[in-house]
Amino acid sequence: MKTLTLNNGVTLPAMGFGVFQSSPEETVDAVKAALDTGYRLIDTAAAYGNEAEVGEAMRQSGVSRDDIVLQTKMWISDYGFDSGLHAFDRSARKLGFDTVDVYLLHQPMPSDFNATIQAYKAAERLLADGRVRAIGVSNFSEDHLNRLMAETDVVPAINQVEVHPFFTNAALRKTHDRLGILTQAWSPIGGVQRYWGDDKKPEDDPLTHPVITALAEKYAKTPAQIMLHWQLQLGHSVIPKSVTPKRIAENFDVEGFELTDDEIAQIEALDTGTRGGPDPEAIDRETYTFKVED
Repeated sequence: MKTLTLNNGVTLPAMGFGVFQSSPEETVDAVKAALDTGYRLIDTAAAYGNEAEVGEAMRQSGVSRDDIVLQTKMWISDYGFDSGLHAFDRSARKLGFDTVDVYLLHQPMPSDFNATIQAYKAAERLLADGRVRAIGVSNFSEDHLNRLMAETDVVPAINQVEVHPFFTNAALRKTHDRLGILTQAWSPIGGVQRYWGDDKKPEDDPLTHPVITALAEKYAKTPAQIMLHWQLQLGHSVIPKSVTPKRIAENFDVEGFELTDDEIAQIEALDTGTRGGPDPEAIDRETYTFKVED
C-alpha cells in the first residue's frame, strides 16, 4: 500500500481503516482483522465511543505500535484550550497510549469559532510537546480553513471530509491542493448515502450505479474497490469502514489496475453536489448536545 507525505514530512498509509458506527463489541475484532489484513492507519474519534477498543485491538494484534498510524479526533463539547488538552488526555488514556500520531478537530463550530481556534491551539501545543506527530481538522470548509489559519501557526496536515462519487467535493479538494493539506475521505464508497432512505433504485447508490458497476466488471473488481482506487489514484487518503472480515480484506485489495482519465471523469460526473452528512455550518452545541464523558 502506497504512503502519503503530510505537509510536515510525516508519512501515513494512503489506505486506512475507520470505525465510525462500529459498536465497542464489534471494534476489537474488526480492528484486529484490519491489522491482520495489512492496514496500518486506524481512524477513530472520541465521539465514536470505541477508542478503548481500538487500543485493545492494537495491543492484541501483535503489530508493533511503531508500525501503526493512530488517528483520533476531539469532539466539539471539549473545544477550548484547557478543555482541549483535557480531551486529548482522556483519549490517550482510553486508547492506552501516551502518544497519538494524528489528532484532528472533529468539526468546525461556526457559532463559536473562537472555541474552535482555541481547541486547535491546544492541538498545536500537543504537537510542540511531541504528544502528536501531526494535527488537522475534519469537515472544515475553505472559509473555515482560512479563518483558522489566520489565527493559528500550523497549517492543518489533513482535512477529513466527505468525498465519494455522489459528492466529490471538488472545489474543496482544489483548496487543499493549493494549501498543502491532504484530502482524507470519510465515507469513501458512499456509505453515508445508505444510512437513510428506502426504496432506492440502483442509480441512487454509488455501489450499484451503472457507471461504477460497469467499471467493476471491466477490471474484475468490486464496486467498492473501484471507488477506493479512484480516490487513491487522485492522491487522497481513505478510511473505509466495515466489521466484516471479507469486506475488510476486499477494501484493502485495490491495486493492480489503473483507471483512465476518461473513466475518472465518468466517476466525477456522478457528483450531485449534495452532501450526505451534516452541513458543517450547522454544527453547534445546542443542536449536537452529546458530550464525551471521562
